[in-house]
Amino acid sequence: QVQLVESGGGLVQAGGSLRLSCAASGGTFSNLNMGWFRQPPGKEREFVAAIIWSGGSTHYGDSVKGRFIISRDNTRNTVVLQMNSLKPEDTAIYYCAGGSSYWRSILPNLYPYWGQGTQVTVSS
Repeated sequence: QVQLVESGGGLVQAGGSLRLSCAASGGTFSNLNMGWFRQPPGKEREFVAAIIWSGGSTHYGDSVKGRFIISRDNTRNTVVLQMNSLKPEDTAIYYCAGGSSYWRSILPNLYPYWGQGTQVTVSS
């Protein structure tokens, strides 16, 4: 069973940056397509970014395109979300997800593995 643990959330001012990390254990990480999702207060979980198992291709939600970068290190079993030019509307709980059969999957129910989430708050 794959376990995912996020870290790196916190409070940041608008325009600032944060780096989220997700550490995987219990499976073959290098075989897993990975993604990041977020859930703003009172709203549904939404797709942020995805990366193919090899790291060779990435896909982003429209609201973060050009500001966020997803990457992975298969030697360290980690996936990272670098968040730049943060806006108050980026405030949410951010979740690491893994195991989708299609690497560009944007629906949460297509990912069998999830972390517990990390809070990101962007102040104006």
